[in-house]
Amino acid sequence: GDIVDVIVGQSDRIDLPEIRFRRSKARLSMVRCIHTHPGYGGELSDVDLSALQTVRLDAMCAVGVSQNGNPTTVQCAFLNPAATGGFDLTEILPARSLPDTEWLRQIEEADVRYRAKIQTPEQDAEKAVLVGIESEDSLAELQMLAETAGAETVSSMLQRRDKPDSLYCIGKGKADDLSMLVQTVQANLVIFDEELTGVMQRNLEELLQVKVIDRTALILDIFALRAKTSEGKLQVEMAQLKYRSQRLLGQGLALSRLAGGIGTRGPGENKLEVGRRRIRERMTDLERQLCALEKQRSLRRKRREKNRIPIVALVGYTNAGKSTLFNQLTGADVYVKDALFATLDNVSRPIALPRGGQALLIDTVGFIHKLPHDLIEAFHATLEEAALADVIVVVSDGSSPRLLKHHKTVREVLQNLGASDAPQIHALNKADLMSNGEGADPDAVKISALHGDGLDALLDRIESALSANRQSLRIFVPFTAYHLLGKIRKGGVILEESYRDDGVILCVQADRNLMNSIRKEGIRILDDEML
Repeated sequence: GDIVDVIVGQSDRIDLPEIRFRRSKARLSMVRCIHTHPGYGGELSDVDLSALQTVRLDAMCAVGVSQNGNPTTVQCAFLNPAATGGFDLTEILPARSLPDTEWLRQIEEADVRYRAKIQTPEQDAEKAVLVGIESEDSLAELQMLAETAGAETVSSMLQRRDKPDSLYCIGKGKADDLSMLVQTVQANLVIFDEELTGVMQRNLEELLQVKVIDRTALILDIFALRAKTSEGKLQVEMAQLKYRSQRLLGQGLALSRLAGGIGTRGPGENKLEVGRRRIRERMTDLERQLCALEKQRSLRRKRREKNRIPIVALVGYTNAGKSTLFNQLTGADVYVKDALFATLDNVSRPIALPRGGQALLIDTVGFIHKLPHDLIEAFHATLEEAALADVIVVVSDGSSPRLLKHHKTVREVLQNLGASDAPQIHALNKADLMSNGEGADPDAVKISALHGDGLDALLDRIESALSANRQSLRIFVPFTAYHLLGKIRKGGVILEESYRDDGVILCVQADRNLMNSIRKEGIRILDDEML
């Protein structure tokens, strides 16, 4: 055949040019790659075989070359979707005796097999390589996030660094190694555990020739999949736009129509500036809609405060079992799945306390290590429900080996939200799966939300925490103000009641706000001497 190109590379790698003028997307490229291994034998490497599949070459052939420049051995590979690994590999043969006719026949058969595969395409999951600079634990969590988003993790790389490299995050040398790894495992996606700048992302995509995203983009993608309510979708879109607006890259003033001077006169904004303007306009529209929803939430909050219904918020690391616990305590049917961020939207339901009275239980979005700042800002109004709760129940996965790290992350997020001063109860979920409970909080309530174990003890702790902000008083309610009895029962707990001819004497446990409102209604507060 014809020689399409001759390329000189390094001893361990070579950059193949893009193959132009393919005969068909449904057939092989009609190009065979024959290359040398200087100083080595002709055995094909993993990178050679991945290039065969990625470029859809007719054949990949390696020729071993001795130190004095003579060919030694040869090996060839042909695409075969039905074979193990997706290719057929020949034996290593002497360089001067090649079965030309047999190998040409295999190329023709490979083309037929490939056309048959294209006619019945398969929708495979994205194959991802994970990269981090922190720890193996963080990479393991990143793998769970990738699987939640629908990607298949085919390899990972950890490069410990005190801080990210400004150009490639992991350094140029390690990025070159990553490029070889991506080609070897035939990945089409690289996910970094650190947040990438626009410069890093551009440099990495140019070097790796595959899509590159970071942990923040991955979490935003999961949130976009999970958001169900209109408010949740608006919040996710706001976070995504903030993230993208910080990563719009151009070529400096050369492409700007706003700087003025020679070379900048023209029809107006360039593509980059149009993109930025559209993002700003959409963000302004989203802020307006979210403000309207926040006003509605404020009205509901004021209504609850007027009725004096205490609020209990469930918070915790994602996939700790908050929604399962919520369903057990309230009888609700919130979506539950063993996955990260299975539910995003706040849900509230009333619960009955053991000694009477009611509280409002709120299920909030799960937290995670390195929770993106854009998400915290976008979901701030929703997370504020936890900050304003009378009692916060911190739900942790007692069976997780990273229990202490997860609990520390939750405390940090609560502190950032200004909710660290509220009374907190630590609930160790999945207690039936705990091996020894090493490192667990001794004051924590051990529960199993799935089986319903320990829930009575948890409700007792919740009621005790709510009672800490309450006072017990004896009051006299005349029959002329008997309608206030319902308000008292809703916002407090009636411990005792005795009836007289002109009214009823109650021993009430309620917070100070309720007692102050009762005084304004003309209800008398009785002390022991008066009784």
